[in-house]
Amino acid sequence: MRWSNALIPTLKETPADAVAPSHVLLLRAGMIRQLGAGTYTYMPLGLRVLHKAIRIIREEMDAAGALEVLMPALQPVELWKESGRFEAYGDLLMKLTISGGHHMALGPTHEEVITDLVRDLVRSYKQLPITLYQIQTKFRDEPRPRFGIVRTREFVMKDAYSIDADLGQLNTSYDKMYEAYCRIFDRCGVPYVIVEAESGPIGGDSSHEFMVPCSTGEDTVIFCEKCGYAANQERAEVGQTEATSPTPDAHAPAHESVATPGKKTIREVCEFLGVAESTSAKLLVYLADGQPAAALLRGDHELNEAKFRRALGVSTVVPADAPTIEKATGAPMGFLGPVGIKIPMVIDRAIAAMPTVVVGGNAVDVHLKGVVPGRDFPLDRLHDLRNAEAGDPCPRCGSTLEVKSGLEIGHVFKLGTKYSKAMGARYLDEKGTETEIIMGCYGIGVNRIVAAAVEAAHDANGIIWPFSIAPYHVLVVPLQLQNAAVMERTSAIESALTAAGLDVLVDDRDQRPGFKFKDADLIGVPLRVVIGERGLKDGQIEIKWRHEESGLAVASDTAASAILAQVEAHRRKHDDWCADRRMGRSVPRAT
Repeated sequence: MRWSNALIPTLKETPADAVAPSHVLLLRAGMIRQLGAGTYTYMPLGLRVLHKAIRIIREEMDAAGALEVLMPALQPVELWKESGRFEAYGDLLMKLTISGGHHMALGPTHEEVITDLVRDLVRSYKQLPITLYQIQTKFRDEPRPRFGIVRTREFVMKDAYSIDADLGQLNTSYDKMYEAYCRIFDRCGVPYVIVEAESGPIGGDSSHEFMVPCSTGEDTVIFCEKCGYAANQERAEVGQTEATSPTPDAHAPAHESVATPGKKTIREVCEFLGVAESTSAKLLVYLADGQPAAALLRGDHELNEAKFRRALGVSTVVPADAPTIEKATGAPMGFLGPVGIKIPMVIDRAIAAMPTVVVGGNAVDVHLKGVVPGRDFPLDRLHDLRNAEAGDPCPRCGSTLEVKSGLEIGHVFKLGTKYSKAMGARYLDEKGTETEIIMGCYGIGVNRIVAAAVEAAHDANGIIWPFSIAPYHVLVVPLQLQNAAVMERTSAIESALTAAGLDVLVDDRDQRPGFKFKDADLIGVPLRVVIGERGLKDGQIEIKWRHEESGLAVASDTAASAILAQVEAHRRKHDDWCADRRMGRSVPRAT
């Protein structure tokens, strides 16, 4: 391909509204163009990268035994109501009405559609297991699209669904997809980590996320450098260093009631009383599956709603409003406390380690000092309820946890019977008994692979693409277009490399060398070949890897062979890197 025919509209200036490196560089490199908030056109270079990622995904999914299908993006909302997810997904679901007054949604994911499909097709255990996947455009009404193609309203996803007869089959399907994902991201050249994750609105009881660490990542990853434990903040556990069954001080004086006029927040109360926030506790009231329930945790800690939901054994937890709180507890918001509370209460473990605590007095403008956990209120429902933070103990080995930002590129779930039970997807087992299908769900954000590759590998000059998904493998730069010898050597090298299966771009623009080199660095083609009349006189041309500081002179007569040898060495090095990752990785076995 010649640059003059390739439609590569590079930009010299940084777009005003772009912040994330991937957003800035993909726009500047002419790979994407914004149409509106959260919607982008992929230009030829960007689309080549997207297609290469898709090809790798398809090859590995096929190799893992999954079968490709293509389901409608337009879905009846009745399916979402049948699964019980219509309300849970909320405004993210793009809804519309078509002719005849039918209410439809543009699919953000396809659990309902696949369940509807298999309940019509699967009749017997003999048809199971089976895994179906698709690569398709999805739609989510993101309220705040950001970071270019990282969070958009329209995006390309690979979603797969395993249909299994029992837990053993589900675990096998899950392991196959987990390993396939590792191979996909290894081949795409993105430096990912695997973390335990919360299933969220998808549902299910076990999941893992594949994250690429980067400063602009929207997720918080909690990890232990010593033992390798990693989880997103929604799922991360806190090591159990606090006492779990403390003995209250029998000689501690009775708590006292103090006036705290107009002081409702933890900060206001603690500043007024002259105490640290870590010596206080806050009581938060939620509706758990529609019923009031309370969470008690230290004043300087943040409640993890997913942990609270699991501790209660409910499907949903929603913060209660002020009238609901006062009706349920008899106390006003801002002055709630655990002493004498009449609704179910779950207590974070950190509370049990506190000798005394400042809490709300369940009356207007009143707080209590010197309250003793275990004496003044029971500690019968202790759980890990808070968000893990840097410096907390690791739940596996006790070492110190660390925090970094990550960009999610893939997610695997064990759904169990969440959808099959709600939608009546059953099969006949070996005994002829009707049994609910067990399911798994496996998603990859294809656009995010593109963004993550840029976030993980770039410099001040532009993108540094992994070889496997680069729009072109080699960029040939002839410096004197009017020189017949230069152009003859350019064509010869282009032909030889193309015949060897490489994607080659020739910069045939009549521009200064510096101008071409800046664009070459910007678009990030892995290997640059420079051909000039001075070098040819000396029998040499220059080759330079994008990720290296300096180039290498090779004999012009055997340049093609030298380039191919360089490419082969690069591929072997990447294969060795992938093999090392496989050796140090184990597949999780969940119950």
